[in-house]
Amino acid sequence: MLIKKPHDIKPSEITDESHYLNRRALLQSAGLMAGGLLLPSLFNPQTAEASVALDSYPNLKASAFSTDEKITTYDNATSYCNFYEFGTGKSDPSQYASKVKPKGWEVTVAGACDKPGQYTLEDILKPHALEERIYRLRCVEAWSMVVPWVGFPLVDLLKRFQPHSRAKYVRFETLYDPNLMPGQKRNVLDWPYVEGLRIDEATHPLALVVIGMYGKQLPMQNGAPLRLVLPWKYGFKSIKSIVKIEFVEKPPRTSWNLSAPREYGFYANVNPAVSHPRWSQSRERRLGSWGKQKTLPFNGYAEQVAHLYKGMDLKKQF
Repeated sequence: MLIKKPHDIKPSEITDESHYLNRRALLQSAGLMAGGLLLPSLFNPQTAEASVALDSYPNLKASAFSTDEKITTYDNATSYCNFYEFGTGKSDPSQYASKVKPKGWEVTVAGACDKPGQYTLEDILKPHALEERIYRLRCVEAWSMVVPWVGFPLVDLLKRFQPHSRAKYVRFETLYDPNLMPGQKRNVLDWPYVEGLRIDEATHPLALVVIGMYGKQLPMQNGAPLRLVLPWKYGFKSIKSIVKIEFVEKPPRTSWNLSAPREYGFYANVNPAVSHPRWSQSRERRLGSWGKQKTLPFNGYAEQVAHLYKGMDLKKQF
């Protein structure tokens, strides 16, 4: 079974970090304290860094959405990355991302909402209780990984800005700084990177704002200090290093869809019945293993999200 249902998980169940790489121990563990963790002030003037000042998140709220699959090793998940802002090679992000420091990070909120403005990272994070969700994330190149993400539901963030009824989509934007992100000096994409979601997708409880992984702070190469994880979509929809959130009335023009519309649709739902023009998506290879396995519709989350796309032709609206 891919997803744990709420009645399958004990309220006190939390995965101990020492068990992350041992599936048997992982499935049997129920160690750390449950309950919400309110993030302390990360921008205290006495603190040298922002969110990176926290080495770990020891007390995490249990999640009912976690998969029980074998977890990808931390080294694999942090050294084999897609983050074209740092380069197109899988090792480029881990090589160059350390130059970016989240200190003083701000997020602009704009568009059709009652509370637009400039928000510090502390503004964004401090009201939220953190939880761990073990999600499977799939990339279009037919590889996938399973990662214990640390974060909070995206809907909890968006509702704070009080979007208007005419806001049908949410547009997200990544940091643009070619001096720190050398990949942006190349015309691989039209920078800055832009992604978008329909409002009902963005407010679905599976959509997660991520600030950590493996019980620790989120490494820069994995999208620190603030990224999304949308487990039923391909990985490129899970935008990294967010600096802008905008509520809009029409579908935003997203980076990969603009770059290669024949290959990357706006929705980017995992659909093994729709092959990428250059490879099949019916099977996938788990990062760190040699064998392939069957790709599941919506990455295994069809029971939770398929209703969002009722009546759509998912071969055309991909």
